[in-house]
Amino acid sequence: MLSGPPLALLFDLDGTLADSIALLLAAFRHTFAVHRPHATPTDQQWIAGIGTPLISQMRGFVDSEEMAQQMILTYREFQRTRHDEMLREFDGVGETLALLKSRGHPMALVTSKSNDLAHRALYWLHLTDHIDVVVGMDSTERHKPDPEPVHFALAALGAAPADALFLGDSPHDIAAGNAAGVASVAALWGRFSRTVLEQAHPTWLLEHIRELPALVSRLDAARGS
Repeated sequence: MLSGPPLALLFDLDGTLADSIALLLAAFRHTFAVHRPHATPTDQQWIAGIGTPLISQMRGFVDSEEMAQQMILTYREFQRTRHDEMLREFDGVGETLALLKSRGHPMALVTSKSNDLAHRALYWLHLTDHIDVVVGMDSTERHKPDPEPVHFALAALGAAPADALFLGDSPHDIAAGNAAGVASVAALWGRFSRTVLEQAHPTWLLEHIRELPALVSRLDAARGS
């Protein structure tokens, strides 16, 4: 038997639950085509910053704060317009979260996306009923890879770091989870390679989200032993 409550489960959104890379890259390419067509980063350069706040990404490629803010407006307008058309759920996400929810696991979303778009994505992917807490860009002052969003989610769920797991597909997720003292799990179905994720030192790596319930069961059993 468990000596405490079921493991609390924290999830990143883009690249972990939501297959949004096509949308994110389309928004990025459109934005630079409008504002800086002769100084567009490569897709890989842009992907490297996904998982951090959009403003942080944009500041890394433009010289002025004014230009960064203008480009964010263009990016978000495109993203909101094409969001529902281009967003997809990764295979197995819905059934896996439903199973874990039925087992009593409290769950939170920890994302650098704005809160309203995070809620919109959950609604569109039919995941709203599975997620108890949404921690988005508007929820905290600091963002991944800082551990503050993870701490915020844990407090909202009433969970201690030792009783939680954070699943994400980027090294920023892994860094935030490690710094917060939770078990960090790297999602290999996202946009970052195994090599990049291994360098972030996750506790575990998973090939498919359907592997998560078995891992969670093993961890819960170990906590009760």
